[in-house]
Amino acid sequence: MSDQELRSILGEDVHTIAVVGLSSRPHRPSYEVASYLQHRGYRIVPVNPNETEVLGERAYPSLRDVPPEISIDVVDVFRRAELTPPIARDAVAVGARLLWLQEGIVNEEAARIATEGGLDVVMGVCIKHAGRSIEEERR
Repeated sequence: MSDQELRSILGEDVHTIAVVGLSSRPHRPSYEVASYLQHRGYRIVPVNPNETEVLGERAYPSLRDVPPEISIDVVDVFRRAELTPPIARDAVAVGARLLWLQEGIVNEEAARIATEGGLDVVMGVCIKHAGRSIEEERR
């Protein structure tokens, strides 16, 4: 996907993406996707209680632990579907604008929580491989 296509999906005003479940292991999908986003100019905020730093950025145990001066635009989630409702609540609490559940992750309760909190939601689609049809997937 081109940088222009990615920006059209995420919006021109998206700058910071919190990646929940980001691993420091380069072979993990979360690392690959976060690295891809970082190389396209997005600030990555790792969220993982088992990490201290990933891709040169300080990691936080949860979204609510991210300092308020770091404005999170998108919450990109690499966690099992059943674990996503509390993450959706946290995404609403920190003022994110978009909850993105990665490929294979679909949870209607998380989508409802996020939508009722004013967030856009994308589920079951990899942010790295999303094509122009992503607008159809938005809820």
